[in-house]
Amino acid sequence: MAATIKGPAIFLAQFAGDAAPFNSLDSICKWAASLGYRGVQIPSWDDRLFDLKKAAESKTYCDEIAGVVAKHGLAITELSTHLQGQLVAVHPAYNEAFDGFAPPEVRGKPRERQAWAVEQLKAAATASRHLGLDASVSFSGALAWPFAYPWPQRPAGLIDEAFGELAKRWKPILDAYDEVGVDVCYELHPGEDLFDGATFERFVDRLKGHKRANINYDPSHFVLQQLDYLAFIDIYHERIKAFHAKDAEFNPTGRQGVYSGYASWTERAGRFRSLGDGQVDFTGVFSKLAQYDYASWAVLEWECCLKHPEDGAAEGAPFIAAHIIRVTEKAFDDFAGGGTDRKAVRRMLGLGR
Repeated sequence: MAATIKGPAIFLAQFAGDAAPFNSLDSICKWAASLGYRGVQIPSWDDRLFDLKKAAESKTYCDEIAGVVAKHGLAITELSTHLQGQLVAVHPAYNEAFDGFAPPEVRGKPRERQAWAVEQLKAAATASRHLGLDASVSFSGALAWPFAYPWPQRPAGLIDEAFGELAKRWKPILDAYDEVGVDVCYELHPGEDLFDGATFERFVDRLKGHKRANINYDPSHFVLQQLDYLAFIDIYHERIKAFHAKDAEFNPTGRQGVYSGYASWTERAGRFRSLGDGQVDFTGVFSKLAQYDYASWAVLEWECCLKHPEDGAAEGAPFIAAHIIRVTEKAFDDFAGGGTDRKAVRRMLGLGR
C-alpha cells in the first residue's frame, strides 16, 4: 500500500537548554506542539529530557515518557544516540576533542569510553523497544577519517583494516538491535567513517549485509560534499529508515571550495542553513521518498550559522507540512480505465483470439 510521510517532527537536541521552556520534556513538547509539530526526536544523552538508563530498565518509565509526549498531541519519532555512536570509534587525533561527549569518569580513557558508548547504544536498543519504536538514529564514529584525502599515499590495506575494525565494533551492537527489532540509522556525515554512499556500502559489506544497518537520510551533508542527493535516494531507498530535513548551501569562490579554507561556518563556501533558506530541492526529496514509499518521519534538524533557532523552528513545521505528499491510492487516469479483457488485449496486439 502507498505510504505517506509522517510529520512534521523536530529533533530536540539543538533546542534543549537550562532555561524554560527548553529545560524539561514536558515544557519543550508543549513548545514544539505550539509550533505545529507532531513528533519529537529525543537526544538520549540529555538528562534534562530523558534518562536512558532508566528507560532501558523500566517499561513503566518509558510509558510515562510516552505519556508526557502524547499529552501534547505528539509522538516520539526516534531516540538519537549520535554522541554515543561517535565514541564507538575514535581516532587518537580526536581523543581529547570527543572526550566531552562522555561522562567524566571515562574521559582520558579511550577503552573505557568506548565500552561506555557500546553499553549506551545497547541500552538505547532496549529503550526504543520499550517505547514501541522501530528505528534509532546515530553516528558511526571514525578511525579512517584522518586519511580521507589520499595524501600522503595510504599504505595498502589501511582503509580495509579500518572498516574491518569498525564493523567488528558495531556487529554486537547491531545484533542487540536485531534482537529487539530496531534499526540503527546512521547519519552519513563528514567526520564519520560513514559519510557517503560508498563508505556505507563498504561498511555493510563488511557486516555481510546486516539488515539493521540503515540510513538516516540528510541531504544537507551531501550538498556540502557535492553529491547527488536525489540519485542517492534512488540507489539506497531500501536502507533509508529515517530522515532529517535539514538545509544547506554551497557557494564556491575563487578562494575556497569544499574544504573551505578552515573558515568559520559563516564564511565557509558550504554552510548549513535554516530550512528553506538553502539550496536543497526539498520538492524533489519529498517526491523521491514518496515514490519509494518511505513511511516514517520527516524530522527537522535545525542548524544555521545566521538565523535564530526559534525562528528556524517556527518556520520549519509549516515548511515540512507543505512538502509532505499525501500519496494517492489510485492512478490519476483510473477514470479512463476500461477494465481487463484478455481477449480484447490479444486482439489489440494483433494476436488473434
